[in-house]
Amino acid sequence: LNSENKTKAESYPERRIISSNKNKHYLKEFLKIAAVFLVTALGTWYYFSEPKISDAMQTISVPAGQRLNLILPDGTNIWLNAKTTIKYPITFNNDKRLIYLDGQAYFDVAKNPEVPFIVNTKEGRVQALGTRFDVLAYSEDNKFETMLMEGSVRIDLDNNPKQSMLLKPNEKAILKNGELFVESTVDTTSYEWRNGILSFKNKSIAKITRVFEKVFDVRIIIEDPIVRDQRLTGKFRTVDGVDYAMKILQYEKSFNIKEIIDTEDNNKRIMRISTR
Repeated sequence: LNSENKTKAESYPERRIISSNKNKHYLKEFLKIAAVFLVTALGTWYYFSEPKISDAMQTISVPAGQRLNLILPDGTNIWLNAKTTIKYPITFNNDKRLIYLDGQAYFDVAKNPEVPFIVNTKEGRVQALGTRFDVLAYSEDNKFETMLMEGSVRIDLDNNPKQSMLLKPNEKAILKNGELFVESTVDTTSYEWRNGILSFKNKSIAKITRVFEKVFDVRIIIEDPIVRDQRLTGKFRTVDGVDYAMKILQYEKSFNIKEIIDTEDNNKRIMRISTR
């Protein structure tokens, strides 16, 4: 080869190297763009395909001394007791009807076998298809009870997934020390609170006055342990007020009531019970 041809031949590899580097650069840029497109496409697919509860949630809180009746979007009828909070989506999705409860509520669930109705509480969940039941789950009391009047419900605990339970009518599930126990009962008078009736059967004065505090929005302090443990069976109408209810207790169990007003707590009435 002459020198001219040799020079050209020697320059070809350099050109091939430059061309190869350019191709690698274009390939990297293409892969970056493709990766961004793929991530965007997958994110869009996940957003539209992933089942989820509507972001629009309705929250209703019932203050002490009141109760409330409402109808959910699916037609379920609910009564909420005093100091109860409930959260539910404005529109239920197609696979479940999930609500959140802190307090006490009575449910008359609209039947829809294909879309289960689930009550989520601090302790666990109560699932029903079409039924009537009462759930007591005040987080401040660390208490959980479910009473079934009609149909069937399934109960699952958050802290003990292995323990689940199916209730039949006139059965009540009670959570004690992290375990569920079932009691059979035909006396449902204690669940007439939604009708404005407070019914107690062999309950201690301490438990009765605890209910009075929620229903009548007062604070009741029992200073004498003897009074705290005394038991009573009876009924009270909420429309009669706390003064009448306390007079009945006072007549039955013979104790004194001293009342003061807490000016630092919205002038809340405080009733002190003692035998002196």
